[in-house]
Amino acid sequence: SSMSSGYCSLDEDLEDCFFTAKTSFFRSAPNKVPAKTAAEEKPKPPTVQEIKQKIEKYNAKVTNCLLMKLNDDGTYTGFIKVHLKLRRPVTVPAGIRPQSIYDALKEVNLADMTDKRTSFYLPLDAIKQLHISSTTTVSEVIQGLLKKFMVVDNPRKFALFKEMRKDGQVLFQKLPLTEYPLYLRLLAGPDTDVLSFVLKENETGEVEWDAFSIPELQNFLMILDKEEKEKIQQVQRKYEKFKQRLQQTL
Repeated sequence: SSMSSGYCSLDEDLEDCFFTAKTSFFRSAPNKVPAKTAAEEKPKPPTVQEIKQKIEKYNAKVTNCLLMKLNDDGTYTGFIKVHLKLRRPVTVPAGIRPQSIYDALKEVNLADMTDKRTSFYLPLDAIKQLHISSTTTVSEVIQGLLKKFMVVDNPRKFALFKEMRKDGQVLFQKLPLTEYPLYLRLLAGPDTDVLSFVLKENETGEVEWDAFSIPELQNFLMILDKEEKEKIQQVQRKYEKFKQRLQQTL
């Protein structure tokens, strides 16, 4: 219920950035003061008054109408932009019209209307704007984006990343599923050069083949076969030119 149905496409592009997360590990020395517990180190949640001040400061920097709004219960709503950078094809229902605003408001799942599936590549420069709540998690943002594009792939295949620029460096970090993107947006301000969100494949180091359906696996084989043939043709053309130059030299 925290996900809004108000999505819109934007023509503007966000600059590519990359994030390197640093983690320091310390081994506790013996006979010293024990380390603080996780509960003690966990920062206290901001008060309603602090949130109100942050929202006022945020809205003062907004150059468009995408303001944040504080609710009576202490929650707040606002907008985030998600840049889609999916390099692998996604699976969608075949022969289904795009979702309308009426379908979104009525929570109509068009993907359930047919068992036929097809795969295609989403544009790399696509940007979607989401109207979400402060209680909306990363997991809900991913599911909302997939529903908007009628993608029927398992949400575990995707991950939300944050991109930041600091001291001339481009930083990139994967967000946990329980993180709240709107709170990160509030802390960073409205400038997307300071912080932006990116949806990418969930690169865990190991491919979770069980998460793919048989048609998806067959589609991957077709793509690999096509890439293999193209690579063979490139090598053949390369050595054919080399052979011609050798013959000319002789």
